[in-house]
Amino acid sequence: MVSGDGSVRSLALPSASSPGVTPARSSAASASAAVGAAVGAAALAVPALPAPDGRPLHLTTQEDLLALMPIRAYSDREIKRKGDPLEFLKKNVGPGSPARMNQGNPEIASHLISREQCLEGLRGVVLQTEEQRKICGADYMVPVYRKGDIARTKFCIDIFEFPNRPCELPFVWAGPTQARIYCEMQGKRLCAQEEWVQACRGDPEGKEDWLYAYGNELDLTICNTNKPARTYGEPVCDPDSVSSTWKTCHSNTEPAGSFPRCRSRFGVFDQHGNVAEAMVRFDPEEGGLVSQLKGSAFFYVDVARKHNERQKEGSRETYPDHCAHDPRWHVEPMATAWHVNYHLGFRCCKTVKPPADR
Repeated sequence: MVSGDGSVRSLALPSASSPGVTPARSSAASASAAVGAAVGAAALAVPALPAPDGRPLHLTTQEDLLALMPIRAYSDREIKRKGDPLEFLKKNVGPGSPARMNQGNPEIASHLISREQCLEGLRGVVLQTEEQRKICGADYMVPVYRKGDIARTKFCIDIFEFPNRPCELPFVWAGPTQARIYCEMQGKRLCAQEEWVQACRGDPEGKEDWLYAYGNELDLTICNTNKPARTYGEPVCDPDSVSSTWKTCHSNTEPAGSFPRCRSRFGVFDQHGNVAEAMVRFDPEEGGLVSQLKGSAFFYVDVARKHNERQKEGSRETYPDHCAHDPRWHVEPMATAWHVNYHLGFRCCKTVKPPADR
């Protein structure tokens, strides 16, 4: 952090005893230093622990879910042309069903870290600086740029998975088409694959790209990627239908930011683990935008392999989860990208105006 006299202070990262944290390796320490190098004159850090408000970690009312989703102002003309955004949200966000976006089935989900533990683990961590807030025009977003030049910023990205709130569970059961609408309701847009990748592997100082957000070596303890389905999944997940998936497949997520070392050098959390993420990609064969699903979820340990390893014949399918991994899962035109899942979320991005126009 930058002090009043202009000198740079090191970031106050949580100790190794904090929830979800193990002793840092050199690459993770370098990531923290890189984030620190991007810190401006003042920062938005997690505030003091909130007073008990009676909310469970896993939200079970539509009111509580919608409270995490502020939307931009809509003109009367927009409402007349597109419909009332609040009515859309009421129809498409709510607990108790895979037909609406929520945090998964609370009856079977397993969350090991509380909201209070998560906030304590993030205490003192700089999440957003005043300069970053000015560039992005929104809370909990960071600018992403190349060659170490922040003036080159063309987009900002949410720090956390949607709803982009520290220490709230990510939302699931939203298809890419719906996710795009939710982002637009906040004056943002669904991230493009190349933006997501740059935010994951890039460096604000212009140094070499990394394989993973946290370094160049796969480490399943750094992020929420180490929950084997057999340990945390009774009854056995049955993905035969949407209904059976809801009843048997556990959204074993943790509050966003619960793993402070699971953070890219630009300051983006949980690009590995917790939930996989929906984004967009231009497909020349389709001649337009299609859905792109990337990242990994909390059960990645069951299907993990290193980026330079091959799939073993006759064994369960595995995949690498480095930032640039380019899978083809449930590819659909964005106009009709309705695939949903108990471990699929998203995050939003935002186009940034040139410095002269801000």
